[in-house]
Amino acid sequence: MDSTGGLSLFPSHRCKTIHLVCAIFVLLFGFSFSLLSSGKKEVRHAQGIHNVEGEKDHSAYLSDELFDAHLTPLGWQQVDNLRKHVHTCGISKKVELVVTSPLLRTMQTAVGVFGGEGYMDGIDAPPLMMANTGKSSRPAFSSLSCPPFIAVELCREHLIENDADILWKPDIREKNEELAARGMKLLNWLWTRKEKEIAVVTHSGFLIHTLSAFGNDCHPDIKSELCTPFNNCELRSVVIVDRSMIGSDSSNTNYPGKIPAGPDLPSDAAN
Repeated sequence: MDSTGGLSLFPSHRCKTIHLVCAIFVLLFGFSFSLLSSGKKEVRHAQGIHNVEGEKDHSAYLSDELFDAHLTPLGWQQVDNLRKHVHTCGISKKVELVVTSPLLRTMQTAVGVFGGEGYMDGIDAPPLMMANTGKSSRPAFSSLSCPPFIAVELCREHLIENDADILWKPDIREKNEELAARGMKLLNWLWTRKEKEIAVVTHSGFLIHTLSAFGNDCHPDIKSELCTPFNNCELRSVVIVDRSMIGSDSSNTNYPGKIPAGPDLPSDAAN
């Protein structure tokens, strides 16, 4: 079918859903993946103290004190609202893995949205996040009844115009092209995971530079939907499609439908 118009069909085992809690991604560095607008969840972190100070004085984004900023009270309200949404629409029951940037504000967002309910002493499981982590004034979150969490360096931010996250090399910060390449590495790694629905909690700059490579083979409105900058604590769902046979797994739901061989043959077939 012509991919420039109409619908497209892909085998379900060649697709993976990502929920971006701030974002993801076709044709980069020889890989052939597609991102379609419905599928994995990507989420941008909620408002951090660096956002507040940066709005007052843009140079504050360069402050070492704000490098690993924690969420503001408003940021936690945004987290609470998104948590209600993912429970109401059923996403929280579908997500099998939460991948987060290792910075504090993204980890707070990830745990606040997808973590278990309040932790109580005596529960036979360690807390997912301790009480008052990052000056949050929040009780501990339980690790029960929630998906596993992984902090992954691949989806952390770099220094951009409106953020203060820096991925340092010995003498120079990461270039935008390198950030986009790192985003593709994350996508490739996500494809190797067994989970079919994954939430990725990351940063606006990471999402902007990564997603800009996708949607070129779609309607302009789809490209715009993929690449529009994320608000704090915004969630979008996309589907990764493997169109190049990078993955080798076969479907575990397909059924061949042939008449069974051997003693289980029906009587008319046996005759």
